Amino acid sequence: MHFKIHVIDVQNQLQNYIWLLEDTRTQEVIVVDPTEGKIVHDYCHQNQLNIHQIWLTHWHKDHIGGVPELIANKNIPVYGPREEISKIPFISHPLQEAEQFNFNDLKVDIISVPGHTLGHIVYFIDEIDTLFCGDTLFAMGCGRLFEGTAEQMYQSLNRLAALPPRTQVYCTHEYTLSNAKFALHIEPENKKIQIRAERVEKLRQDQQITLPSTIELELETNPFLRVDSAAEFKKIREMKDNF
Repeated sequence: MHFKIHVIDVQNQLQNYIWLLEDTRTQEVIVVDPTEGKIVHDYCHQNQLNIHQIWLTHWHKDHIGGVPELIANKNIPVYGPREEISKIPFISHPLQEAEQFNFNDLKVDIISVPGHTLGHIVYFIDEIDTLFCGDTLFAMGCGRLFEGTAEQMYQSLNRLAALPPRTQVYCTHEYTLSNAKFALHIEPENKKIQIRAERVEKLRQDQQITLPSTIELELETNPFLRVDSAAEFKKIREMKDNF
């Protein structure tokens, strides 16, 4: 497969990651949720990569902050949620539920996932088993409800849970260790959670990234995908907020 995924660790307080998807034949990349412009620019320069597109999942500043610098005096298309265009005025290609577009010969599907924000979207590429999910689904966790309801987030997570189990989950924060501790609190007897929590702890001690995850692994170890109702989801989301 002639596509490769790069990660830039922003090393900020919010522990953001910026993902780059490269077409290795052309060295063109798409940049997902660039927190800062300079680190993306420097990384691309060092690795001889050309920014072809920018993809945004939602309007929060740690996901869009680098865009103005990256597109200054350049004709780089910026894809993002149509519902949040008032908050992200530099979107050139507004997207909504069930729309598709292409990065070279890859077909990209848009799934609308309100909850964390009302217009949040994710990018699913079936051909390379890849999901860029912003702040909706985290490894062993999910995003806070800043704008949407528990019912919306529950439905959004169910949609992602229904993707093929092999799908690689690329979320945008290194929150896995704290999420693992909460998952153990919710399901202390779950052997798969115990094993994963140990592995995550070891990775973080070694300053290694814990991503990507997979849908299959999340179904086994993520308490937010293991609830049976929006009411149950709401209860554990509130517990996590105060954990």
